[in-house]
Amino acid sequence: MEVREALDILKDNGYKFTRKREMFLQLFARERRYLTARDVLEHLKPTFSGLSFDTIYRNLAVFTDLGILEETELDGEKRFRFSCATSGHHHHMICLECGKTSAIQACPMNEIQSDDFFITDHKFEIYGYCQECH
Repeated sequence: MEVREALDILKDNGYKFTRKREMFLQLFARERRYLTARDVLEHLKPTFSGLSFDTIYRNLAVFTDLGILEETELDGEKRFRFSCATSGHHHHMICLECGKTSAIQACPMNEIQSDDFFITDHKFEIYGYCQECH
């Protein structure tokens, strides 16, 4: 996902263009890793002194609902990143230090069968440390 594409998705869904939203999306494009709401606040607060967690969480929810951002939870805290550009079904390895991700094509669901449970979705993530952080 790129900033221009994300802004087009917002526009197509009736959301206004704002400098704050653009900078929000530029942060995710630049970082290319999972970020917390606190990370977003720390990066944008110097430019937008009145920025609140409410504003951040509202935008994170909109971006996630529209498929612009992906969401995961690490250590009890929600984290967000630009939706993956990798096409097709895949999962991620996530660095616990820096938040960088790597796509993996293997899926453990291929081995799971159930006659008494209707599976509608799943999520599989592997946590560890990337080469730079190890």
